[in-house]
Amino acid sequence: MTTTSITVTTTDARRIAVAAFAGTALEWYDYFLFGTAAAIVFNRLYFTTLDPVAALLAAFATFGVGFVARPIGAVLFGAIGDRIGRKPALILTVVLIGVATGLIGFLPDYAAIGVLAPIALAVLRLLQGLAVGGEWGGAVTMAVEHAPIEQRGRFAALPQLGSPVGTLLSSGAIALVLLMPPESFDAWGWRLPFLAAFPLLLIALWMRNRMEESPVFLELAKQADSMPKVPALVVFRRSPGRLLAGIGASLLGVAGFYIMTTFVVGYGTTTLGLPREWLVNATLIAAVVQIGALLICGRLTERFGAGRMSVIGGIVTAVVAFPVFWLIDTGEFLLIALAITIGTASIDIVYAAAGTLLSELFPPEQRYSGVSLSFNIAGAIGGFLPLIATALLGATGGGSWIAALLLVFVAALTALGGYFGGRLRIIDNVVSADRAGA
Repeated sequence: MTTTSITVTTTDARRIAVAAFAGTALEWYDYFLFGTAAAIVFNRLYFTTLDPVAALLAAFATFGVGFVARPIGAVLFGAIGDRIGRKPALILTVVLIGVATGLIGFLPDYAAIGVLAPIALAVLRLLQGLAVGGEWGGAVTMAVEHAPIEQRGRFAALPQLGSPVGTLLSSGAIALVLLMPPESFDAWGWRLPFLAAFPLLLIALWMRNRMEESPVFLELAKQADSMPKVPALVVFRRSPGRLLAGIGASLLGVAGFYIMTTFVVGYGTTTLGLPREWLVNATLIAAVVQIGALLICGRLTERFGAGRMSVIGGIVTAVVAFPVFWLIDTGEFLLIALAITIGTASIDIVYAAAGTLLSELFPPEQRYSGVSLSFNIAGAIGGFLPLIATALLGATGGGSWIAALLLVFVAALTALGGYFGGRLRIIDNVVSADRAGA
């Protein structure tokens, strides 16, 4: 890339980061909504010929299918983002996931069309996965490339707010429809949150369309001849160590979160026999706290560095893993809400730093692809942890210690990825117009 300085301003960075957040919030709303529905709806309405545990396993397997598609989406949208532009890729991702999620709201269940129902559900989940594969990496890349270097932590953390806001919106929507009589909920009530994806898509699309292209990409595009034809292949060939560090550093933010939400909802309702409303409301409480935790940790990332924050987050999560599940096993609502809040807050230490760490691991011509591949390969691994944990529960007699042990293992891998990732940092030639007196 050219050594010409790229000038950015805090005002522009803030506006772009907010627009990136709006689209990310929709993406995670759609994605998390499927996870919650898999635990309390799809297992009963789309896999009705199976016993309860097998149906839950099948629903989680469908949930995990989306994670398999995410690396493919990272390759596809990474190529668009690194060769055509960050903005076109981000517009395509938000449209794809919004349409796929809305169509789930129209999907007939097993009683209506038989085996075609779970097949169609899996196909729509694949489309969701493709879109998310290109969404997060593009959003944080766009936010980082518009931000002054010394303020990247705070602006890279803003798209991360899409996770708790998406959780709040999806869990809140499910909580509302769960107030309906069970017959109405099963018949049509659960569909309403999915259909809400259509109006939310219009809002996100409007905000995304108003974003300017990344100044780093515009500078890169001046050297079009040097841009790789297949950026993902370049990442694998030239930056395998960086990719491994990125995958490790991303693992806890994805896998840990789904253990604390999707798995816990399924475990609480199926194994502990707790009311569905308790688990959903507990995730709502945790999501509110998560917003503040991400903002604080984003600022701390600027002070201590993204790599060091990833190490700290991994250690903290490993320490609290077993106590968190002991609290869940009490069956007391307040203790369950406290446990999920503590678990997700510890993971947020890592998640807040992930955007900065991954964006600075890869050079601009590989960045969209490298960031997306790192995060989504980690997602493909982590997305199946609810399924793995549920299967191991049955094999070990139902003790939650197995889920806690998985969380400790993932936390250790992330601490290791953060350690090496912090030592492979690449600095763009970016100048802050605010500091230059502009």
